[in-house]
Amino acid sequence: QIQLVESGGGLVQPGGSLRLSCGASGSIFSIYVMGWHRQAPGKQRELVAALTTGPTKYADSVKGRFTISRDIAKNTVYLQMNSLKPEDTAVYYCNVYGSSSATVEPDDYWGQGTQVTVSS
Repeated sequence: QIQLVESGGGLVQPGGSLRLSCGASGSIFSIYVMGWHRQAPGKQRELVAALTTGPTKYADSVKGRFTISRDIAKNTVYLQMNSLKPEDTAVYYCNVYGSSSATVEPDDYWGQGTQVTVSS
């Protein structure tokens, strides 16, 4: 099993910045995708950004403001969020698509979520 622990959420004023972190631990054989999703009240969960084996993906609404990065040695993924807007308010979830051993098929793993609130 792969465990994910997120940190870095909180309350910030519009125009401010936050940095989310997500560390993966446990039995890790391979990781193919590391990313962030978010879910606002009354809305479906949506992809925010993801590091894949191909091009990095960003939601159109965050392009130019958010940056996703990864520390491979630490199995940690970060989300730097700048120029935050009230509409960025949501619970942010870390997501990993990977496998815990050579004999286990890759699967999706999720963190517990961290609240980001953008408000004056």
